[in-house]
Amino acid sequence: MAGKSNLACSILLLTITLAACGPRRVGLPAGPGAPVSDFAPAYAAARAACESVRTFQAELGLSGRAAGQRVRGRVLGGLVPGALRLEGVAPFGTPVFILVADGQRGTLLLSRERRVVRDAPPEEILNALIGLRLGADDLRALLTGCVKAAADPASARAYGSNWMAVDLSSGGTIYLNRVAGAWRIVAGRYGGLEIDYPAFDGDRPSQITLRGTELNLGLTVSQGETNGDLPRDQLVALNIPDGVEPLSLEELRRAGPLGR
Repeated sequence: MAGKSNLACSILLLTITLAACGPRRVGLPAGPGAPVSDFAPAYAAARAACESVRTFQAELGLSGRAAGQRVRGRVLGGLVPGALRLEGVAPFGTPVFILVADGQRGTLLLSRERRVVRDAPPEEILNALIGLRLGADDLRALLTGCVKAAADPASARAYGSNWMAVDLSSGGTIYLNRVAGAWRIVAGRYGGLEIDYPAFDGDRPSQITLRGTELNLGLTVSQGETNGDLPRDQLVALNIPDGVEPLSLEELRRAGPLGR
């Protein structure tokens, strides 16, 4: 079995494959705002584009810090309702990691170290690996500009004619900005996570900033494809080689680039 130092070195290959500027933030309005009653049409219009995304695949560039560690890397992602596949790209050779999840069953393969996490909740694997406790649907919603998947509005506040803060029934707030006469989601706050969309390519975010208690991470989203052919069975298929040793979530958390 590989030692902890080798495991950490293998995962930390994720930190050397991308050079990028520090994460950017969106300047949000401050103060209590003015209560708005007819916010539903604006909120529905702002979510229309991202809620229409059923399948999504893209290359994600990571840059920033988490748990006191510098993080840089590239991840190839594919997501469909309830399932995902993420591959950490190494400079050469096999991926640093492959994470697949179907429903609440997730598997993470560290092929270079011949270690595997089996049948764990995908949000817990993702949290141990890159510091985000998100399932497949919430991650797809975040990457495509919806902030989160289940986001029913409860009330809203206006800041002038071009800003609106929509408070969610489940807790948290989504911020809308009117651009060229159309409402767009530009940020969200929930569960201790701050999500900003400082740049767009058309109606999809091209840059995303994530901040939390120990997280300050920027994502660049490139080569994105929405609603393409992404068969679920192929997405979640993962061959585990013979002789691979089990790995616990706690071991992964200690060894990973965002581990505590």
